[in-house]
Amino acid sequence: MSKMLEQCGYRLSCWLSCPRPWHRPECRIEDREVLAHLRPGDVLLVEGSSRLSTVIKYLTQSSWSHAALFVGHEAAQGAGGDETACLVEADLAEGVRLVGYDEFRGVPLRICRPVGLEAEEIEALIRFACKRVGHHYDLSNLFDLGRYLLPLPPVPEPWRRRMLGLGSGDPTRAICSTLIAQAFQAVHYPILPIEALPRAEPTPAGDQRRVWRRRHYSLFTPRDFDLSPYFQIVKPALQAGFDPHHLIWQASEERLPARDRQ
Repeated sequence: MSKMLEQCGYRLSCWLSCPRPWHRPECRIEDREVLAHLRPGDVLLVEGSSRLSTVIKYLTQSSWSHAALFVGHEAAQGAGGDETACLVEADLAEGVRLVGYDEFRGVPLRICRPVGLEAEEIEALIRFACKRVGHHYDLSNLFDLGRYLLPLPPVPEPWRRRMLGLGSGDPTRAICSTLIAQAFQAVHYPILPIEALPRAEPTPAGDQRRVWRRRHYSLFTPRDFDLSPYFQIVKPALQAGFDPHHLIWQASEERLPARDRQ
């Protein structure tokens, strides 16, 4: 019975994860620019076009529906990936896996970079993620997957984060942002920590230190890495030395399409 439920869950997850070809992004970064600026430890946010992505973007009120961790070719091959692999992601149907950059070509992306981590901490972060390669979602609970069949489920805002939770909570099961959040928390790097009461003892400067409490990793969503004040947003077009004076503008204004006219 469990095996049959797993098979049904796998087919349903494949259907939910299937990209929709009519989706046309408004703007995206050139692929070569993204590859040139990615560093190990960077979080790559993705605006997906699948049915599941539509639900995630609605529930999180964000453009970002997926996240992957850039680990580099060397670390990916050491974890069993092929020569093109350089990212760790958690796929709904296939589980935690190593993929190449081609997996995300042609869609809007955003690079979120942690700041201040030592080389040893970056290695520990990558090692944590790579060790989880091969872990899978719990697909036997069809009720969990069935929640995503509605394109815009009527869910009150306070419950939206928790609705994204999937499966039994077993540590061998993971979703994309949960996996990456666990990896950063393993090296004590903040994403969106919760402020607790300040400590009683003052610092040498005379002020009181603030104490932070970790948010449970299962509650993180892709957009949290974008909103976090502890991740630098890297825009390749600006890193390459952008000069607005070199842009070539069309001489006459284009007429608005009929659908955009008010």
